[in-house]
Amino acid sequence: MNHKVGFNPLSRTTAHRRAMTRNMVTSLLRFERITTTKAKALEVRRAAEKLITRSKVDSVHNRREAAKFIQDEKVLNKLFTEIGPRMKDRNGGYTRVLKLGFRQGDAADVVILELVDYNLDSEASEKKAKTAAPKAAK
Repeated sequence: MNHKVGFNPLSRTTAHRRAMTRNMVTSLLRFERITTTKAKALEVRRAAEKLITRSKVDSVHNRREAAKFIQDEKVLNKLFTEIGPRMKDRNGGYTRVLKLGFRQGDAADVVILELVDYNLDSEASEKKAKTAAPKAAK
């Protein structure tokens, strides 16, 4: 029996696991949607939810505590100016895990980890705008 196991070590050393989690949380907050394995997504989700809860109250203390985890200043600013206020009325459950299937090489469960209010239409319209701009210039 595994009593009081607080996290999944993911078969990695502590330093590797912490670095990977920090990088994946930063990517999740930057792009608001990432594709990864189920085990990693469930661990990254824990850290991301705590940071989003902190970002709902924009104070110096909360920014410094989040800055310990997120190294990228632009992502940190986005967390407190965009993501935090969007989640103000939500009491947790800021992320969702969507199952995609199995990876070809090792049959690992592959999932999409995204913010709950992620809008797929905005991503499609951004791509259309980027492709339309070079065509218009020609």
